[in-house]
Amino acid sequence: MTGITINLEGTGAIVTGAASGIGRATARVLAQAGAQVLACDRAKSVAEVAEAICAEGGVARHRVMDAGSEPDVAAAVAEAVETFGGLGVFHANAGITGGGLAIPMLETSVETWAEVLRVNLIGPFLAIKHAAPVMQAAGGGSIVLTASVAGMRANAGPAQYSASKAGVINLAQTAAYQLAESGVRVNAVCPGLIETEMTRPIYDYAKATGAGNRVGQLNPMRRGGEPEEIANAVLWLSSPLASYVNGQAVPVCGGLSAGHPYTPRTDTAKLMAAIAEQKAAQD
Repeated sequence: MTGITINLEGTGAIVTGAASGIGRATARVLAQAGAQVLACDRAKSVAEVAEAICAEGGVARHRVMDAGSEPDVAAAVAEAVETFGGLGVFHANAGITGGGLAIPMLETSVETWAEVLRVNLIGPFLAIKHAAPVMQAAGGGSIVLTASVAGMRANAGPAQYSASKAGVINLAQTAAYQLAESGVRVNAVCPGLIETEMTRPIYDYAKATGAGNRVGQLNPMRRGGEPEEIANAVLWLSSPLASYVNGQAVPVCGGLSAGHPYTPRTDTAKLMAAIAEQKAAQD
């Protein structure tokens, strides 16, 4: 018996937030499966991701864009269709925390909330709005939204971030029903604690306090996750292997979402001071 291989040969794909972390890993994993990838990010370094994919023998382009801007999203979809001949996968991954992982809700401004919702929630809506008609006309496709375990239960992220990710989960559910019989599937992937640029303060703080080996200890697997582990879940959701999966929020969290244990809130001042001390020591 041979193993099952996911083949996305010739499939046009868009990944937002592709300059780093989960987005970068997903762009590379999709390309390795044969997809032609348009890697998008507002950071110019996204060009390096596309270059790396091409150096590995894959097909990729890059586009500097704002995932929460409708003209930018519409232009990205148009470029993918024109360049790759179609669009079969859209991973709406771009997201922000709104200033940090430890800022209390009562100290967060309305402007911060508005920006987080614009990028984290309106961005995925725009992906669906502009990608779904193209996919439907071609007979189907897969849209995967990056949510979070923070959107499933409390105590896994700051309030504005958690609320935006809860919205992403509901958006995936609602879109799946509104696109019924269109051939377009919409799902959300819900990462737990993954080592990315977004979670760097947590890892830096742990290392600075001598607790680097305890990161992720609150989930049953007793470790944090890697971006590639989320990327592999996105690959599966994007593939025919997940043909009967629609409107779901899929946790990839080492079991964290099974319980979400309570821990006291981190003191923001101590966190930032510890990170500053560690960086000063390294310099």
